Amino acid sequence: MEMTLQLTIDCADPRKLVAFWSEALGYVPEPPPGGHATWREYWVALGVPEEELPAGAGDVPESIVDPAGHGPRIWFQQVPEPKAVKNRMHFDLKVGGGRDVPLEVRARRVAATVERLVAAGAGVLRTTDEPDAGQYAVLLEDPEGNEFDVV
Repeated sequence: MEMTLQLTIDCADPRKLVAFWSEALGYVPEPPPGGHATWREYWVALGVPEEELPAGAGDVPESIVDPAGHGPRIWFQQVPEPKAVKNRMHFDLKVGGGRDVPLEVRARRVAATVERLVAAGAGVLRTTDEPDAGQYAVLLEDPEGNEFDVV
């Protein structure tokens, strides 16, 4: 049996995170399957009772996919409770090119990505700039406070 991978992220506003993480990862919002106009319409066609679907659920895409088909599907699941503590899992967006690339070049690549993501709604939490150790990375948070690194 084949296994596929989906990453599920609990959140307050799937619409906001779909937009942000599509930009951050180069993913696209996942269209509803089978010619359905919305995911909600699809779920109802599958037999999911309307009373089990929160208001607005599935009216717009709540998941994103890698357009090349290589990365996992990411579903932003709306939950009632807010984020309370540091993430136990996070993304590392590796844009620098690795240690074979000169630190100055990696730092420029990281800075350009950080600038783009801040414009999309991210916040900068901390910059690690340690030339003697060959490190340059930026810790950010998405629009709902989920931490991730750009390295």
